[in-house]
Amino acid sequence: MTDNMPRSIQSGPDLSAARIARRNRSERWFRQLGILAIGSALLMLAVLMTSITSKGYSAFWQTQIAINVNFASSDVLPTEKVNFRGLARRSIRALFPDVKSRRDKRALYKLFSNGIGYELRDAIQRDPSLLGQSKRIWVKASADTDMLVKGFIERAVKQSDRRLSDKQLTWFDRLEKDGRIAKRFNLTFFTQADSREPEQAGILGALIGSILTLSVTLLLVFPVGVAAAIYLEEFAPKNRWSDVIEVNINNLAAVPSIVFGLLGLAVLLNWVGLPRSTPIAGGVVLALMTLPTIIISSRSALKAVPPSIREAAIGMGASPLQTVSHHVLPLAMPGMMTGAIIGMAQALGETAPLLMIGMVAFIVDVPGGFTDAATVLPVQIFLWADAPERAFVEKTSAAIMVLVAFLIAMNLFAILMRKKFERRW
Repeated sequence: MTDNMPRSIQSGPDLSAARIARRNRSERWFRQLGILAIGSALLMLAVLMTSITSKGYSAFWQTQIAINVNFASSDVLPTEKVNFRGLARRSIRALFPDVKSRRDKRALYKLFSNGIGYELRDAIQRDPSLLGQSKRIWVKASADTDMLVKGFIERAVKQSDRRLSDKQLTWFDRLEKDGRIAKRFNLTFFTQADSREPEQAGILGALIGSILTLSVTLLLVFPVGVAAAIYLEEFAPKNRWSDVIEVNINNLAAVPSIVFGLLGLAVLLNWVGLPRSTPIAGGVVLALMTLPTIIISSRSALKAVPPSIREAAIGMGASPLQTVSHHVLPLAMPGMMTGAIIGMAQALGETAPLLMIGMVAFIVDVPGGFTDAATVLPVQIFLWADAPERAFVEKTSAAIMVLVAFLIAMNLFAILMRKKFERRW
């Protein structure tokens, strides 16, 4: 008889049990969808990182070739007029006395880096006792030779379809048979700036440029963002104007970053006159871009402080300024610092606004100050990704690995700061 009764007059326990069953099914489906979404995201991240790592790990190793250099020759003197490049080429020809024609000599030199003369000069500067001796020196191989050692050049293809000729492969085999070929840690990648030659290119210039640019950004954005958040949250009257300001701050946080680059180009470079392609110009542009994020995160940190803290301080006779500076701000500071670190991590990965102010220039020197021409790590990756040489592919991936490592370190530091200083109410 119960089955024929209307749903509205069925017994209460039966209806409650059906609702609970439906709710449990919905929760299980939602939980499974959540796990599926997280698993898909992790899978895509794993595929991306595997692809980058598989292409970039080889950049941390550099092929080197051993040559016998006679530092006792008559033209080797401790002066700036020493022709170290000529000395290096004579040392190379000594390994292959059968190579006579000028064309073959040029092909032979291409097995070695164009910068081997500078390597010999640096060896003398590090150890002046080499003068007057004949010493075995390890120098960099060319990018093509390095790609051959790493397996990116196939020997089986036709000579016209590969970067190294049959003669060059024969000379390479002789060097390898004599034990003059070795793969060593690529210290140049971390100690040199950019170069047209892949084997001589490094990330030090871009890394220093990123540090200088982020330093300017942090010095500008953190005090201004925290001060703006304190005023809006603690002192500003709640009226139409404060609502308009709050809406505009939220809108600025969603503005594409390239718009800030256009603003920097029009105002900072063309009107104010800041030097193009410098950390100070890039830092100001990134500060404008990051400022809304810092203000929003700082206001959230201030809102998380219980009102009882403010009421207790005012009840003890503290002024509003003393209440904020002595009680509210110290409790909100961990959250503010976490937001600032996340904002700096966002600024570290930005490229578009810096391209607009000229930081896409080819910079071969390590910047020594805030007004020196510089580039940053994301822009360096952009430049290398557009290079035609195969050796720049691995350097691009390796630079991405370094950038991702910095981003992970900054976010991990933000998490540790939050865990260490946050208080649960």
